[in-house]
Amino acid sequence: MNRPDHVLIVDDDPDIRDLLADYLGKQALQVSAAADGRQMRAALLAGPVDVVVLDLMLPGEDGMALFRWLRETPAHAQIPVVMLTARADDVDRIIGLEMGADDYLGKPFVARELLARVRAVLRRARMLPPGTVRTEVARYLAFGDWLLDTVERHLVARGGTVTLLQAAEYTLLRFLLDHPQCVVNRDQLLVGLAGREADVFDRSIDLRVSRLRKRLGDDAREPAYIKTVRNEGYVLCKTVAAHVTRPPGFGDGDGA
Repeated sequence: MNRPDHVLIVDDDPDIRDLLADYLGKQALQVSAAADGRQMRAALLAGPVDVVVLDLMLPGEDGMALFRWLRETPAHAQIPVVMLTARADDVDRIIGLEMGADDYLGKPFVARELLARVRAVLRRARMLPPGTVRTEVARYLAFGDWLLDTVERHLVARGGTVTLLQAAEYTLLRFLLDHPQCVVNRDQLLVGLAGREADVFDRSIDLRVSRLRKRLGDDAREPAYIKTVRNEGYVLCKTVAAHVTRPPGFGDGDGA
């Protein structure tokens, strides 16, 4: 018998912890609760967790620091995270999502909405190909004759020539680099990039792939980077190496 999905709630407000534990528990989910980082780590060591609901405004280690720890810890780096915050501005939301949070919900919220987001995050995670590797902690991702700068969000060719990317091109390339040499279909790409189900008439992914190929100088008839797998999807056919500093051969090579 399959075990229920395990949700870990990390929030210093006992009322919120109790409310969510009660509500989510009635939805056939296993629920654990933690008030701070110490309790969160203990819960993660106690058994497998499928999704973390993480409040940003925590005493001591705040939610952003705990999120970074999750992504930098190999045993937990693949766990989806839904962030919660009481702040009214968009700064934390943007920072959190750019760092790799899977979703974001502002307080106050309705428990049913959180349930819907948790289920959507779990569904998206299961649609991703096996062997997904999160690379949020690496600034540079090298593949073939290209280097992706994940901070400046542009491509660097061997020798240092910079190629700018539009936001849609960057997100697509980043997704493919996180799944090197794995066939990803249009459904997976749409869910992974836009958080929505595929439409049979939706050709936006195909257009994005075409534009990205042009950036890479890839010939669609004999592609060296992004190959089309007939009736299946696309595959990035290069290995990917993650670097904290700029590797030699791409520009000045001084690690800047």
